Amino acid sequence: MPSPSNSVRIALLPGDGIGREVTEAATFVMEKLARRHAIGIATDSLEAGAFAYQATGTALSDETFDRAKSADAILLGAMGWPGIRYDDGTEIAPQLDLRFRLGLYAGVRPIRAIPGVPLPLSDPRAAKIDLVILRESTEGLFYARGRGTVTDDAEARDTMLITRATTERLSRFAFRLAERRAARMGRSQRVTLVDKANVFTSMAFMRKVFLEIAAEFPGVPADAHYVDAMALDLIRKPWDFDVLPTENMFGDILSDLGAGLVGGMGYAPSADIGDTHAVFQPSHGTGPDIAGKGIANPTAAILSAALMLDWLAMRGAGQGFADAATELESAVDAAFAKGLRSAEFGGVGTKGVAEAIAEQIK
Repeated sequence: MPSPSNSVRIALLPGDGIGREVTEAATFVMEKLARRHAIGIATDSLEAGAFAYQATGTALSDETFDRAKSADAILLGAMGWPGIRYDDGTEIAPQLDLRFRLGLYAGVRPIRAIPGVPLPLSDPRAAKIDLVILRESTEGLFYARGRGTVTDDAEARDTMLITRATTERLSRFAFRLAERRAARMGRSQRVTLVDKANVFTSMAFMRKVFLEIAAEFPGVPADAHYVDAMALDLIRKPWDFDVLPTENMFGDILSDLGAGLVGGMGYAPSADIGDTHAVFQPSHGTGPDIAGKGIANPTAAILSAALMLDWLAMRGAGQGFADAATELESAVDAAFAKGLRSAEFGGVGTKGVAEAIAEQIK
């Protein structure tokens, strides 16, 4: 819990590739916000990721983990590198270790159209896209990470885990998020579970538990949607959806689809939240093809910082943090509405985007 002195400590994990570039951009904008709102933000930059593994043999050391855990929040860039892998062939992904070790079950993935950012859907309703994919981040098919088996070089098996305890927590988080969004947006918010309950026992169980929790929130509309149908409907009518809780792998896939609806991964922030800790990071990866060129879009990292400031405010850091979060999101909208274009749309690079957003903070 942040101290009552209106000051927090943020563990920075820039990671690899463009993760380092977008984290620097987000920090630049946050520093201006901190001065503007007279809030104290101290940062502790820590090394973790694929290149840390290459240099030391450890992707996330115990010392780094302990320092990150003791911070008020964690802001992460991106981690992993195609040519650096564990002996079993899997990529280095300490961000997954943080989710499991800190119990960060609620993967919040906002999908929101930003004014002025080109959208792939021609329907004018696309400008109103504003939904949240809520990815359960500690079990599901990702439970199999490090537990899969290969038998006689003939077959491989991975196991999906769905528990009542985690599904209950995720469902309550979804309904409370819907209530908070309804209060902010001035309209009702529907919670739609995304599953494959017609095929998998685990998914049918997840739906059963979800509907039990839905009964605790009679004022919030609730329903369920099969994941394949949701992939279709997120293209056909994404403006019809609000809060979408789902299993880990489904959320991983749908998050990228959702990012494509609003301009790409450079516009997709995220938060992984537990009962006592949270990690905030852009949804994109390390971008080996563009790393070091200064053209990575930092918007997702900057919006992730806004999510972090808002979460800190809810945890007791003070109204200044809530005001800073609101202003940061508004600054992003204002910059793009006035004509800012990121490099993927033929515009400016990482530094240019950060400076344009910072200019909107008076």
